[in-house]
Amino acid sequence: MDSHKTYTVKEATLKLMNYCAYQERCHQDVEQKLIELRMIPEARQQIIHTLLEENFLNEERFAQSFARGKFRIKKWGRIRIQRELKRRKVSRFNIITALKEIDDTEYIETLDQLFKKRLESLTEKNPQKLKKKIADYLLYRGWESYLIYEKLNEI
Repeated sequence: MDSHKTYTVKEATLKLMNYCAYQERCHQDVEQKLIELRMIPEARQQIIHTLLEENFLNEERFAQSFARGKFRIKKWGRIRIQRELKRRKVSRFNIITALKEIDDTEYIETLDQLFKKRLESLTEKNPQKLKKKIADYLLYRGWESYLIYEKLNEI
Protein backbone atom coordinates (compact mmCIF):
# COMPACT_ATOMS: atom_id res chain seq x y z
CA MET A 1 0.00 0.00 0.00
CA ASP A 2 1.32 3.42 -0.94
CA SER A 3 1.79 5.31 2.32
CA HIS A 4 1.12 8.63 0.59
CA LYS A 5 -2.22 7.73 -0.94
CA THR A 6 -5.08 9.88 0.23
CA TYR A 7 -8.65 8.69 0.53
CA THR A 8 -11.94 10.48 0.18
CA VAL A 9 -14.40 9.99 3.03
CA LYS A 10 -16.43 7.72 0.75
CA GLU A 11 -13.40 5.57 -0.18
CA ALA A 12 -12.26 5.33 3.44
CA THR A 13 -15.80 4.45 4.57
CA LEU A 14 -15.97 1.58 2.06
CA LYS A 15 -12.51 0.40 3.08
CA LEU A 16 -13.55 0.38 6.74
CA MET A 17 -16.85 -1.36 5.96
CA ASN A 18 -14.83 -4.20 4.44
CA TYR A 19 -12.43 -4.13 7.40
CA CYS A 20 -15.36 -4.48 9.84
CA ALA A 21 -17.21 -7.05 7.70
CA TYR A 22 -14.17 -9.35 7.67
CA GLN A 23 -14.23 -9.72 11.47
CA GLU A 24 -15.72 -7.93 14.47
CA ARG A 25 -13.71 -4.83 15.41
CA CYS A 26 -13.69 -2.54 18.41
CA HIS A 27 -13.81 1.26 18.16
CA GLN A 28 -10.10 1.47 18.95
CA ASP A 29 -9.18 -0.81 15.98
CA VAL A 30 -11.28 1.30 13.63
CA GLU A 31 -9.89 4.58 14.99
CA GLN A 32 -6.35 3.25 14.56
CA LYS A 33 -7.05 2.15 10.99
CA LEU A 34 -8.44 5.59 10.13
CA ILE A 35 -5.33 7.24 11.58
CA GLU A 36 -3.20 4.94 9.39
CA LEU A 37 -5.25 6.09 6.39
CA ARG A 38 -4.36 9.68 7.45
CA MET A 39 -7.97 10.76 7.85
CA ILE A 40 -8.57 14.05 9.67
CA PRO A 41 -10.49 13.90 13.00
CA GLU A 42 -13.74 15.24 11.46
CA ALA A 43 -13.65 12.57 8.74
CA ARG A 44 -12.82 9.86 11.29
CA GLN A 45 -15.82 10.89 13.38
CA GLN A 46 -18.12 10.90 10.34
CA ILE A 47 -16.91 7.46 9.17
CA ILE A 48 -17.28 5.91 12.63
CA HIS A 49 -20.78 7.38 12.85
CA THR A 50 -21.68 5.77 9.49
CA LEU A 51 -20.20 2.41 10.54
CA LEU A 52 -22.23 2.49 13.77
CA GLU A 53 -25.42 3.56 11.99
CA GLU A 54 -25.11 0.78 9.43
CA ASN A 55 -24.18 -1.76 12.11
CA PHE A 56 -20.70 -2.53 10.76
CA LEU A 57 -19.32 -1.43 14.10
CA ASN A 58 -21.00 -2.71 17.26
CA GLU A 59 -18.98 -2.77 20.47
CA GLU A 60 -21.35 -5.16 22.27
CA ARG A 61 -21.21 -7.65 19.40
CA PHE A 62 -17.40 -7.27 19.25
CA ALA A 63 -17.04 -7.89 22.99
CA GLN A 64 -19.28 -10.98 22.91
CA SER A 65 -17.48 -12.44 19.92
CA PHE A 66 -14.09 -11.67 21.49
CA ALA A 67 -15.04 -13.34 24.79
CA ARG A 68 -16.41 -16.47 23.10
CA GLY A 69 -13.42 -16.78 20.80
CA LYS A 70 -10.69 -16.23 23.38
CA PHE A 71 -12.37 -18.65 25.77
CA ARG A 72 -13.07 -21.41 23.26
CA ILE A 73 -9.96 -21.13 21.11
CA LYS A 74 -7.24 -19.79 23.42
CA LYS A 75 -8.78 -21.15 26.65
CA TRP A 76 -8.45 -17.80 28.43
CA GLY A 77 -10.13 -17.28 31.79
CA ARG A 78 -12.56 -14.45 32.53
CA ILE A 79 -9.90 -12.22 34.11
CA ARG A 80 -7.68 -12.23 31.01
CA ILE A 81 -10.66 -11.64 28.72
CA GLN A 82 -11.83 -8.75 30.88
CA ARG A 83 -8.32 -7.23 30.97
CA GLU A 84 -7.95 -7.47 27.18
CA LEU A 85 -11.38 -5.90 26.57
CA LYS A 86 -10.51 -3.05 28.97
CA ARG A 87 -7.26 -2.54 27.08
CA ARG A 88 -9.37 -2.09 23.94
CA LYS A 89 -11.42 0.56 25.77
CA VAL A 90 -14.62 -1.51 25.70
CA SER A 91 -17.25 -0.17 28.12
CA ARG A 92 -17.80 -1.86 31.49
CA PHE A 93 -21.40 -2.65 30.48
CA ASN A 94 -20.28 -4.45 27.31
CA ILE A 95 -17.57 -6.35 29.20
CA ILE A 96 -20.18 -7.66 31.67
CA THR A 97 -22.47 -8.61 28.77
CA ALA A 98 -19.58 -10.35 26.98
CA LEU A 99 -18.61 -12.45 30.00
CA LYS A 100 -22.19 -13.79 30.15
CA GLU A 101 -21.43 -15.50 26.82
CA ILE A 102 -19.30 -18.02 28.71
CA ASP A 103 -21.28 -20.94 30.08
CA ASP A 104 -20.35 -21.69 33.74
CA THR A 105 -20.33 -25.46 33.28
CA GLU A 106 -18.17 -25.25 30.16
CA TYR A 107 -15.90 -22.81 32.03
CA ILE A 108 -15.21 -25.26 34.87
CA GLU A 109 -14.78 -28.17 32.42
CA THR A 110 -12.22 -26.16 30.46
CA LEU A 111 -10.32 -25.32 33.64
CA ASP A 112 -10.29 -29.04 34.54
CA GLN A 113 -8.91 -29.94 31.10
CA LEU A 114 -6.19 -27.25 31.22
CA PHE A 115 -5.28 -28.27 34.76
CA LYS A 116 -4.95 -31.98 33.90
CA LYS A 117 -3.04 -31.28 30.70
CA ARG A 118 -0.59 -29.00 32.52
CA LEU A 119 -0.17 -31.47 35.40
CA GLU A 120 0.63 -34.30 32.95
CA SER A 121 3.13 -32.16 31.02
CA LEU A 122 5.26 -31.33 34.07
CA THR A 123 8.04 -33.54 35.43
CA GLU A 124 8.53 -31.55 38.64
CA LYS A 125 8.85 -33.81 41.69
CA ASN A 126 8.67 -31.16 44.43
CA PRO A 127 4.91 -30.77 45.21
CA GLN A 128 5.26 -27.05 46.11
CA LYS A 129 7.14 -26.22 42.90
CA LEU A 130 4.66 -28.31 40.89
CA LYS A 131 1.71 -26.42 42.35
CA LYS A 132 3.42 -23.08 41.72
CA LYS A 133 4.08 -23.95 38.07
CA ILE A 134 0.47 -24.97 37.53
CA ALA A 135 -0.84 -21.87 39.34
CA ASP A 136 1.44 -19.52 37.36
CA TYR A 137 0.33 -21.10 34.09
CA LEU A 138 -3.39 -20.76 34.88
CA LEU A 139 -3.06 -17.26 36.39
CA TYR A 140 -1.26 -16.09 33.25
CA ARG A 141 -4.20 -17.36 31.19
CA GLY A 142 -6.55 -15.30 33.35
CA TRP A 143 -8.24 -17.91 35.52
CA GLU A 144 -9.54 -16.86 38.94
CA SER A 145 -7.11 -17.68 41.76
CA TYR A 146 -9.81 -19.17 44.03
CA LEU A 147 -10.72 -21.69 41.28
CA ILE A 148 -7.05 -22.52 40.74
CA TYR A 149 -6.42 -23.09 44.44
CA GLU A 150 -9.50 -25.33 44.70
CA LYS A 151 -8.01 -27.47 41.91
CA LEU A 152 -4.52 -27.49 43.49
CA ASN A 153 -6.01 -28.83 46.74
CA GLU A 154 -7.16 -31.90 44.81
CA ILE A 155 -3.53 -32.97 44.20
